[in-house]
Amino acid sequence: MHRIVIIVVMFLTFAPSVQAEDFLNWLEAASGSQQKDKALLEFDGAELITLENRGSEMFPKVSPDGKYFLTVSTKKHQHMITRRLVENGDPISVVVDHDAQVLDSIAWFGDEDVTFLSHRADSLGLWQKPIGGGVIKRLHGRLDGELRDPIVLEDGSIIAVRLHTPSRRMAPKYEKSKTPRFSFDNWKMTGGKQPHLVRISAEGVEEELASGLNPSLSADGKRLVFSMQAGRSWHLFMMNVDGSDLVQLTEGRSVDVQPTWSPDGKWVAFTSNRGDVGVRHSNKGNWDVWMISYDGRNLTRLTTDKAKDGAPEFAKNGRIYFHSDRKVDKQARKEHQVKGNTNGFHIWSAMLPANN
Repeated sequence: MHRIVIIVVMFLTFAPSVQAEDFLNWLEAASGSQQKDKALLEFDGAELITLENRGSEMFPKVSPDGKYFLTVSTKKHQHMITRRLVENGDPISVVVDHDAQVLDSIAWFGDEDVTFLSHRADSLGLWQKPIGGGVIKRLHGRLDGELRDPIVLEDGSIIAVRLHTPSRRMAPKYEKSKTPRFSFDNWKMTGGKQPHLVRISAEGVEEELASGLNPSLSADGKRLVFSMQAGRSWHLFMMNVDGSDLVQLTEGRSVDVQPTWSPDGKWVAFTSNRGDVGVRHSNKGNWDVWMISYDGRNLTRLTTDKAKDGAPEFAKNGRIYFHSDRKVDKQARKEHQVKGNTNGFHIWSAMLPANN
C-alpha cells in the first residue's frame, strides 16, 4: 500500500491534469498488483485524435487560429498533407499530395494559406497555396541546394535548414540514418549531412546563423527556438531571427529536439528521451513530450507512455497535440469505426498543466 501512495504522489506531481473520475478509476484498477501500479504511473490522460484504417498520421501543425491542423498522412505507401479539425481530427481536405518535397517543408502562412518547398517549376522554390483552393503562388525562386523547414519572416526573407554534405572522413557514424525524412527521428541526417540554420533575403542573399535544425518561430516573429547537436546529445537553443543573442535552454545527455513555441511565447514544448519517472528504459528508447519555460525554468514532463511520443504542437484549447505509436485499444477502434490494422503513428492530444 505504501508503494501505491508514493506512486500517487509522483503522478500528481508530474502528470498533466486529468478528470477526477478518470484518476479514481485508474487508482482502483492499480491497487491489485505491481503490474497495475506500473500502469497507473504511465497514465497521462492522452486522447486519440486521428485513426485511419491501415494508415498513419504524423507531424501535426496547428493553424494560428486553432481551428485546424495539418498532418503527414500515409496510406498504402502514399504520402500526402491533409487538413483536419482540431476538435475531433476529422479530415477536411487534402492540401498537397504527390510532392515529396512538401513533407518536410509544409507550414501555415496565416490562417488560410500554407507554404512549402517544391521543384514544380523545374527549380527549387517556396510556394504559397490557399487551403480552401485557389491560385498557387511562388514566393521565392532564388533557392538551390538541399533545404527544409522554411519559415517566412515579415520582411519576405526565409529562415530554413540547409544541409551540408561533408567529406566521408568527417561524417560522424552516429549521424547516419537510413530512415526516411518524414520518420519519427527527423533530426537524424543521412550520409553525415550537417544541418545549419540560414537566413535568405528576398533578393537571394544567404547568411548562416547557427548550426542546428527543427526551427520554430515565436508568435511575435522575433525569436527562434531550435535544436543543436553536441556530441551524441541535442540541446534546445534560442536566438533572435538575425542570429544574435544565442542562449541555451536545455542540457544533459539527452536528445532534445522538435521544439515548438506556445502561442503566448512563454513556453516551449519538445521531444526528448531524457527519461521516465522512476522507470529505467534500455538504450533510452522511450520518447516523450516535455515542456520548458522560455527562460529555461520549470521543466515539465507532459507524456509518460512507453511509446514514441513526439512532434508536439500547442493549440488554443489548452491541449498539446503530438504523434505517437501507442497501442490503440478496441474501444478506440470502435469509436473511430476502424476494423483493420491500426499499427503505426497517429495524432493524440493531452491536457496542458493548469498553471502553464
